[in-house]
Amino acid sequence: MSLFCKCRYLRINDHLCMEPKFFINVTDVVEDKLYNETANVPDITAVTTSYLFCVFVGSLSVLIMCGNLLVIISIIYFKQLHTPTNYLILSLAVTDLLVGVVVLPFSLIISVGSYWWLKDVLCKVRGSLDLLLCTSSILNLCFISVDRYYAVCQPLRYRIKINVRVVVIMILVSWTVSALLGTGVTIMGLRQGQYNRSCASFQNTSSSIIGVVFGFYLPALIMFTIYLKILMVAWRQARSIQSTTKTGATVSKMERKATKTLAIVMGVFLICWTPFFLCMTFHPLSNYTIPTSLIKTFKWLGWSNSMLNPCVYAFFYSWFRSAFRMIITAKIFQVPAFTLLFL
Repeated sequence: MSLFCKCRYLRINDHLCMEPKFFINVTDVVEDKLYNETANVPDITAVTTSYLFCVFVGSLSVLIMCGNLLVIISIIYFKQLHTPTNYLILSLAVTDLLVGVVVLPFSLIISVGSYWWLKDVLCKVRGSLDLLLCTSSILNLCFISVDRYYAVCQPLRYRIKINVRVVVIMILVSWTVSALLGTGVTIMGLRQGQYNRSCASFQNTSSSIIGVVFGFYLPALIMFTIYLKILMVAWRQARSIQSTTKTGATVSKMERKATKTLAIVMGVFLICWTPFFLCMTFHPLSNYTIPTSLIKTFKWLGWSNSMLNPCVYAFFYSWFRSAFRMIITAKIFQVPAFTLLFL
């Protein structure tokens, strides 16, 4: 029996009997309570998982923003860091910063939202920005590899080939191509998430091929080829007779260290993003049988790359560590912009 809000009629020995509404079966009340508590267990688990996920994404977003803001402020403020290579690093840091400011919060809303309230247009904008920023990152790294090629392989022509005007053109090209690619793939049709409460990256095979080839594989192949050429030249230089002048040796050492550091940045980027783009390559070819959870995991791994670049700079560049230290301790307000961070 259950708790009665009204009178209830019972048939006993073919006679109708009215049961008073103040009779209560305690056993039924306890059973109902246990049933409700048991039914709420999955909801509690889901809520706990959502909270933990929010904490993770929020922490990752804050780390991305803080780390890349340190890089941006350092390069903009200190005059000694105004070099062509650092301008490209600045563009890369802006890209990573936008990942933490725009893409991650938007993706968090999509992932943990209890219902789908975003319109289809916003879903497409999110996918377009995601592809735009990822493509911009790899194009910036590609142009950085070109900068390193001239610095190591053709040092005498470096200042002629790589100057501020050329670097500005490189940055404009990287952002323009990224915007065109992101918009183009969006127009071809990003998958609308109104029914499955998710925003898939690509809707069909053609958009997947265009996105992964021009947004990842082609720039990655160019970048890998350039760094392989740099490695071969650096290996030959190591075996040849070095210049006996102290200044020449110092410059060569600095350039080699910068090239090594930026090669590590490229390697970290490829490690973080290659699994996702491999999934997006084989996903349509396998009739979309790759688990969505696996694709999302690789996607978050790719986004975490935006947090790692400032860590690489801080670990390998002593002058970035000095700049970071001045910013964190607020000494930047006490030192002039032309302060020397390295000799």
